[in-house]
Amino acid sequence: MKRGIHPAYRPVVFRDRAADFAFLTRSTATSDRTVEWEDGSTYPVIDVEISSASHPFYTGTQRVLDTAGRVERFERRYGRGRSGQ
Repeated sequence: MKRGIHPAYRPVVFRDRAADFAFLTRSTATSDRTVEWEDGSTYPVIDVEISSASHPFYTGTQRVLDTAGRVERFERRYGRGRSGQ
């Protein structure tokens, strides 16, 4: 690896605000905001919208967001469970 061309690889806290979950890992991501971690050290913090703590695939819960009634409209238009087509 060439020296001086790669970004710094350092500890960073990623925080999922929706699930009140944070984890410390190493990354090249940067942030101006910091947080004091459990070990007493201060690290840059990056807020994420979704993580393994809030993603339906990992939590086993699913949320159906059908605000426009698209499923019902599709079923009315094409029928539900019609066989032979």
